[in-house]
Amino acid sequence: MTGLDSATTDTPLTPAGTTTSTAASSARDAPGARPRATLALTSAATAVALMTYTAPMVTLPDTARALHTALSGQAWLLNGTPLGLAALLLVAGSLADDYGRRRLFLSGTLALGLTTALGAFTTSTWQFTLARIAQGAASAALLASSLGLIVAAHPSPRGRLHATAVWGAFVSGGIAAGPLIAGALPNWRVAYGVLGAAALVVAALGTRALAESRAPRGGRPDIPGALTFGLALVSLVAALTLGRDGWLRAPVGLLLAAAVVLMALFVAVERRVATPMIDLGLLRHAPFLASAAGGLFTGLAVIAPFSFLPALIQQTLRLSPMDTAWLLLLWSGLSFTVALQVRRLAGRVTPRVQLAAGFALHAVGVLTMLGAVGSGSWVRLLPGLVIGGVGSGLLNGGLPLLAVDSVPRERAAMGSGAQQTFRYIGSSAGVALTIALATSSGSLAHGADIALLVSAGLAVLGVLSVLAPREHS
Repeated sequence: MTGLDSATTDTPLTPAGTTTSTAASSARDAPGARPRATLALTSAATAVALMTYTAPMVTLPDTARALHTALSGQAWLLNGTPLGLAALLLVAGSLADDYGRRRLFLSGTLALGLTTALGAFTTSTWQFTLARIAQGAASAALLASSLGLIVAAHPSPRGRLHATAVWGAFVSGGIAAGPLIAGALPNWRVAYGVLGAAALVVAALGTRALAESRAPRGGRPDIPGALTFGLALVSLVAALTLGRDGWLRAPVGLLLAAAVVLMALFVAVERRVATPMIDLGLLRHAPFLASAAGGLFTGLAVIAPFSFLPALIQQTLRLSPMDTAWLLLLWSGLSFTVALQVRRLAGRVTPRVQLAAGFALHAVGVLTMLGAVGSGSWVRLLPGLVIGGVGSGLLNGGLPLLAVDSVPRERAAMGSGAQQTFRYIGSSAGVALTIALATSSGSLAHGADIALLVSAGLAVLGVLSVLAPREHS
């Protein structure tokens, strides 16, 4: 492990592991930055984005009925937002660093408000899916720029540690509040209207309270890189979602082939342009690899199964959306509480070890839930939700810090975008996999147990993936 694994690192490291001065970056940070206001607004916007993301957890059955969505199409109702997120997070992070984090944050928050409100008026599966993709794209802009704004407003290691922990906690808070709000309101359309209004309020407040910051590198925007990377991820996520109905079908194969070709083109472009979206040298940097792997397996092993679990609970245990939301609050509420406290681990546990512990606890948690869906009693879920909630809190508290500490300080938004890109690629693939496993047998209870076993196995791979990377010269 390198010094970047420590939360108390005083100067950022370049991909080769050498220190670099932050003077130039600091000079470009707005002198009028207001740390508390910046943290409050970015955290609030992040929470709203995650509420929008998780609202379908408890409204999926009602939404599918209202839109006449077949079982095979329900993966699209869940995967629309992850598709938009995965395609644009890295692009958004790079643009935020070069052209203004405040500008991109406010644009994303405003767009999230408008697209979420419009989603309430959709009348078909494809309209709702398009609205969700647009919400994901808007969320990408605000999520990637949020950590860049936070790092600019909190230049000291101690301040950065505290701020990223709070921001990570609000990721958990948004996950917790989304299902509760959606379940408490009269129907899913009202829920989207309320969440859209909340995003618009945050955007309005941000116009007065946030200071601009950027780290321009000069040169032209990496438009070819943005296009090839975005199209590659759209092709990949679309293939993973369509694969739910059969992996050997021609459209799935063509989309996977397109994703491979486009990703190869992206790598070629990034090697040639003067100002690439991502420095490929970071792929030899152990903390960056651990950050990317942590995001990927968080999406695969944690977010994906818990995105579909509420629908399974409603269908098998006959709980109402509101009762399901209260039950899931045990998991997400504990995640919020633990994520707020992870700053106390600084100096004692490195972020990579913290992530490994989070994955291990998640694996234990989902294994204790085996048989619970078919037991007829929601009480059987409680131990697993408690253990998994603690693990999720460790993950959500550690991932933001590792994301910004694994890249030079002036590229914080890009580091955040890169990690979250892997997170939502994992989520998209995991949702398709979870639905396929849960509905593959004649019994939803048996299918749920298979999905939980796979989730535990993926979490174990997550442990290995965050601990294994070593620095390369």
